[in-house]
This record gives sequence, C-alpha cells and structure tokens, in this order.
Amino acid sequence: MKTLARTAFLAALAAPLFAAAQTAPIRIGVVTPLSGTYAGIGQQVKWGLDLAAAQINAGGGVMGRKLELIYEDEEANPAVATQKAEKLFQVNKVDFLTGTVNSGSTLAVGQLAERNNKLIATTVSFADSITTDKCSPNVFRVNARAGMQSAALADWLAREKPQATVFYLGPDYEMGRSTVAAFKSAAEAKGSKTVGEVYAPLDNKDYSPFFGQVRASRPGVIYTSVAGNDTVRLFSQLAEFGVSRNVQIVGASGTVTSQNLAAIGKAADGFVTGVGYSPSIDSAENRKFVSEFEAAAKARPDLYGADSYGVLFFYKAAVEKAQSTDTDKVRAAMRGIEWQTPQGTKTLRAGDHQAMQEMYAVRVVGGEFKIVGKVGAVAAIGADTCTRF
Repeated sequence: MKTLARTAFLAALAAPLFAAAQTAPIRIGVVTPLSGTYAGIGQQVKWGLDLAAAQINAGGGVMGRKLELIYEDEEANPAVATQKAEKLFQVNKVDFLTGTVNSGSTLAVGQLAERNNKLIATTVSFADSITTDKCSPNVFRVNARAGMQSAALADWLAREKPQATVFYLGPDYEMGRSTVAAFKSAAEAKGSKTVGEVYAPLDNKDYSPFFGQVRASRPGVIYTSVAGNDTVRLFSQLAEFGVSRNVQIVGASGTVTSQNLAAIGKAADGFVTGVGYSPSIDSAENRKFVSEFEAAAKARPDLYGADSYGVLFFYKAAVEKAQSTDTDKVRAAMRGIEWQTPQGTKTLRAGDHQAMQEMYAVRVVGGEFKIVGKVGAVAAIGADTCTRF
C-alpha cells in the first residue's frame, strides 16, 4: 500500500509539470547577422521570421503552443555563430535553430547541432556542400542552393548570350567560391567560356586592384557572388571605373536584393540572377505575402525574407505531422514533407534535406525585379549526392 501511495504521490507532483511542458512556448533559436556587412540580410531574416511567428501564434500556435523566437547576432562569423548556437542549445534550451547566413556558419552550427541532437534549417546559405558532400542528418535547407540558382541563370545566359566569355569575381569564403564553381560548371556545360577568376576578401572596400585583370580578359559577362554592402561598393566602383560598360553583369541570388538595390541605384540596371523567389511572382499566395510583409516591415521582401517566413511553416508542418517536438520524430517528419510558402508548395527531398522548387531568372529593370526565365524544380535540383545518411 505504501508503494502505491508513493507512486500516486509522485504522479500527482509530475502532472502539473507535464501539463506545463505541453503548453509552454516552443523556443526557436535564431543565429543571424544583426550587425556588419550582412546586417541587411539578417534584417530580412528577422522580418520574415517575426511575421510568420505572429501569424502562427495568432492562429493557435503549433499543437496549441506559441512560438518564441530568441535572437543572437552571429556577425556572419562562423566562430561567433557556434558560440551563440551553443548558448541557445545549452542555456536557452531551444527546440529548433535557424537564421545562419554565412555558409561556413551553417556548416559549423550543423556539426554543433549533431553533437547536441538538435535540428537546424538554413533559409539563406547557398554553398552546395551543405546538402551534398558535407550534408548532415540534422541540417535542412529550405532555400535554393547555388547549383539550383545556376541552373536558371545558365539557361537564360545560353539563350540570350550563347558562347559567352565570362569573368568571375567572388568573395573569398565558402559561399563565394561554391557559387562561382556552381555557375561556372552550369555555364560551361551550355557553351560559355571562362576567361578569368579572382576572389576578394569579405567586407572588401576597394575592388579597383582587380579591374586590370578583368579588363585584360575582355569578358562579355562578369559573374559575381558578393552580397550585402560589398555589392554596393563593387557595383559603384565597376561603374565609376567604366569596367561594366558594354558588359553584362550577372550573379548569385543574394548579390542584388530589395535590401541593397536602392543603395546601388542605376548601377544595378540590367543585372540578371537566378533565384528561388521574387516579389513579382504572379500568384495569389505571393501577392498576399508581399502585402502582409510590407505592412509589417515597411519594406519589400526579398528571397531571404520569403524563405525565412516559410521555414516556420516548414517546422510547424513537421511538428504537427510528428505530434511531437522530439528531435528524432521531427527529423523523420521533415524528410519528404510538403509545406506552403509564398512561392507555392515546396517539397523537402528526403535523401539530402534540400528543398525542391521552381527557379527563376530575374533582371533588374528601373529598380524593379522582372522575371525573364523559369526552370522547373526537378530540372533545377540535380542529383542527390549526399552519402552521410
């Protein structure tokens, strides 16, 4: 009888704790650059996440639990990102983490997630390696990787400028080199010729030392994967030194965005990129999203804002499918899941944790992004080469 009484007593004590756990907020850690060169990207990430969290919470949350976003500034620095992610995992006890921008940060935080048995998803990082040779069972990507962007841009280039001569200028880190490699491979496969390649430091202030090499190669096209404030400086200096005159400038998705377009000004006109999102996508879902985003942020969304908005609906769909926030159950639910985004329905490929989606070629015309081409999801994503899981 004493044993039964003790069991009943312990159960009575545990019941309120269990009930509290079932109604406590689901904590989402966000490690993103809120200062420095990529602060503008981090701002779009925050706007997208804040809007999605507000809408999900207003609709009853996830399985009756509200989402709580906890932000940390990663400064686009992998060493800082891992410190902040460790704090979120160990101290704040977050259930899920997102927001990393720098591809090196995503790879480093992914290793940390494995050690902590937690899940992360990037909405920004482009490096193909994240879902190819360096894939992780605990890392997911809901945005388009470099190879997918390149498929749309290379298709446009082959159609508009066949046998183009291309010079490459990228930032000297994981994302910069991987985006250059991805586009070079796609462009050369469609007949383009590479005439030069250089890499500048991140947060570079003066690009003119590279212009002699660019001019000497006499390219018809310059491809770049700089981003944030670096783009403003590069495009301004290309125009100032006359390097961009009579040359087609193309680049990675994050090179020219809603965040830096005004600062670049006329120097951005004619720029073409391959993207997984544009505010000009003509669908009811996107028009609604753009209207709501502008009302909340007083700014236009770009690909970072749209995919960061979508990642919380991805997480919500997985938790509701799993009926749990347990890592193993949510991981299994995420593989192969479909969810709704401003771009329409996305599918998370189970084999490599890469989102599948249509890709667009977009040109800047008079300060606006105009869609000039499209590639289907299956054609854009390419083969699954992840072998770790």
